[in-house]
Amino acid sequence: MSKKGDNKEKPEGDNSGRRDFLKFGFLAAGITAVGPLQKVFSEDKDSVTTDNAEKVKVLTTDGKLVEVDSSYLKDNSCCHVSNDEARNGIPGKKYVMVIDLSRCKNALKCQDACQEYHLLPEQNKWLKVFKMQDSPAASPYWMPKPCLHCDEPPCVKVCPVDATFKRTDGLVLIDNERCIGCRFCMAACPYSTRTFNFDEPQMPDNAKDMAYSLETSLPRKKGTVEKCDFCPDMLRQEKLPHCVTACPNGVYYFGDANEDSVTNGDETVRLSQLLKEKAGYRYLESLGTKPSVYYLPAVNRLFPFEAGLENYKEDTHNH
Repeated sequence: MSKKGDNKEKPEGDNSGRRDFLKFGFLAAGITAVGPLQKVFSEDKDSVTTDNAEKVKVLTTDGKLVEVDSSYLKDNSCCHVSNDEARNGIPGKKYVMVIDLSRCKNALKCQDACQEYHLLPEQNKWLKVFKMQDSPAASPYWMPKPCLHCDEPPCVKVCPVDATFKRTDGLVLIDNERCIGCRFCMAACPYSTRTFNFDEPQMPDNAKDMAYSLETSLPRKKGTVEKCDFCPDMLRQEKLPHCVTACPNGVYYFGDANEDSVTNGDETVRLSQLLKEKAGYRYLESLGTKPSVYYLPAVNRLFPFEAGLENYKEDTHNH
């Protein structure tokens, strides 16, 4: 399994930039190579103003990351769907995440991105990073834990109002317009990945006034349960979840099990090969929940465990 090669220099000429852009099917801002790639660039380069345009990283069809002006990217607002359609999932997909524990140094950039994009308060974290030590004789390591999006989710079975449900693409989501706050799902989840809104969520006015969306989990509602949702609004645009793109060390791989392909934004690999070669496993496999999140053991680490102690807070990281 090897890193993708460096980007080649573009040929000179007035139209070379446009030719290079249009010969690839790009996706915006660190998107996945899994699934059919879309052409998301403006067809008319001359009509686009690129002065001071924001730079974004995009992944080409041959697996290379390049940096382009955001002005070349088309608007993806077409990808919003009704809540009824959102309950069905994205056809043909089976989403899966792989977390490489050997790369994690508790940087918490993943957590920060999750909090920011879901407008979450400090006390409600959908993604936590735990200090783990399997035995006194073993070395400690850092373990990120999102919702595991189980194929046999006990949370779904106990919900009395069908607020917690499983989609055809593998995602387990919560409909906060149906949630009655009974918290049966929290009691049933063996991984403790859910949080509860005891207080009125503090959000910007534009978020409070928007129509509720199952795929953004916004606006948040008092007296309801929340959790990691794998950012289905991003998946609808064929982009990676925010935690994946925010991680500076490539800890998170995300992709489609049906296509046997996952990416961390820097490299795209076969899921089956990655799990086999790196001895991948699922957390608490014996429970029979069949998680969609796999872990790679913390061997041949990129960083010593001590490198992550700077961001460690005992009160918020206890497992």
